[in-house]
Amino acid sequence: MAKLEKGSKKLLNAWAFYDWANSVYTLTIASSIFPIFYSALFVSQTEKVVHAFGMVFKSTALITYVTAFTFLVVAFTSPILSGISDYVGNKKNFLKFFCYVGGLGCIGLYWFSLESIHLSLLFYFMGLIGYWGSLVFYNSYLPDIAYPEQQDSISAKGFSLGYVGSVLLLLINLFMVLRPELLSIEDNITENGKVIETASQVAMRYSFIMVGIWWIGFSQYSFYILPKGVSKGHKVTKAVVFNGLKELKTVWIQLNQNLRLKRYLVAFFVFSMAVQTIMLVAVYFGEEEIAWGGSDAKTMGLIVSILIIQLVAILGAFLTSRASAKYGNIKTLIIVNCIWMALCFYAYFMVTPIQFYIAAGFVGLVMGGVQSLARSTYSKFLPETEDTTSYFSFYDVAEKIGIVIGMVIFATIDQITGSMRNAILFLFVFFLIGIVLLFRVPKQGELN
Repeated sequence: MAKLEKGSKKLLNAWAFYDWANSVYTLTIASSIFPIFYSALFVSQTEKVVHAFGMVFKSTALITYVTAFTFLVVAFTSPILSGISDYVGNKKNFLKFFCYVGGLGCIGLYWFSLESIHLSLLFYFMGLIGYWGSLVFYNSYLPDIAYPEQQDSISAKGFSLGYVGSVLLLLINLFMVLRPELLSIEDNITENGKVIETASQVAMRYSFIMVGIWWIGFSQYSFYILPKGVSKGHKVTKAVVFNGLKELKTVWIQLNQNLRLKRYLVAFFVFSMAVQTIMLVAVYFGEEEIAWGGSDAKTMGLIVSILIIQLVAILGAFLTSRASAKYGNIKTLIIVNCIWMALCFYAYFMVTPIQFYIAAGFVGLVMGGVQSLARSTYSKFLPETEDTTSYFSFYDVAEKIGIVIGMVIFATIDQITGSMRNAILFLFVFFLIGIVLLFRVPKQGELN
């Protein structure tokens, strides 16, 4: 098809539509159905532990460590891959690759079990690395397809589309879990007269397949419309493989000459560490620390909480975009981080479902806003350059290393103290430091 002009509505919508496709992973796999499914595997155990890699882990600590390891892999590979992408000019091929790896990983979760824990964690790893790996190349499209004045709104639109699409699929999955007989899953799976898996858990396995198909299927529209990249006629050689690391070093040197971008990136590194950790462990926290009063009530309560988060997040992304237009991006981010900080303190004392629902509402309000605004703020602060992939690779590496640190600290506190409450309270410190650092980001007129 004919190349679309930068800023065209069709091009912007095609970019934003990838959020509709891939956000089902974050909602169903990362945030709701899979955490509930994973926790149900340990329901018959007195102590929720799992034997893996020659060690004994608390169930929540294991999945947190695996998540941290995945982000570490993404952090180290993304600059190499993005460097190749920028040199050869084929970022869409990399976007496709990670999309397909992630989608197939989701489908593979259908066979997740404690008996084959290592293969099961490999599928979990594939889904996670596919999602976050694709975001490196997806985010790098933003300054290529949108002008600065369009970036806040189209970034927010992408997140909003993601929330709507993911909620739609989650509602379908929720119906499947609550009414498994409609899928001809009539009975629980038993062994020697003992229930080893409920019909609802089997329905959850089918939902993982649906996520993979949704992600891969709806991505095709974005793949069709988005440009391949700026073709330079280069081929991949041994030297090119390490070109991304060299470009990362170049970006670091250039950051020393751009005080505003450098200080913002440091602040982002700190507060994103806490934001992403909370988002990745929220359902595990709710499953373990909240008194639901029964397994069915717990499943319904956790999914309702996720729906609250997603629906409020649509409003949150819109309000944050409006606030940033009126008060500026940095001031708005400071306010959002203050709310996050208060939520960490509140979460430490949460016990009842009502308290968890209230927290879910506030998380939704600031979740979409901080993600959308953090991405568009970085894009706005970039210098004039055609090398957007390397800059967004640096952004991605900073985010992923921050997540690794946050998740490892969280998992270690959880493993040692046996309580996720202590771990989530500690994240309060990261938001406080992030706020202080945001105050140090100079305004445009203060740079000289």
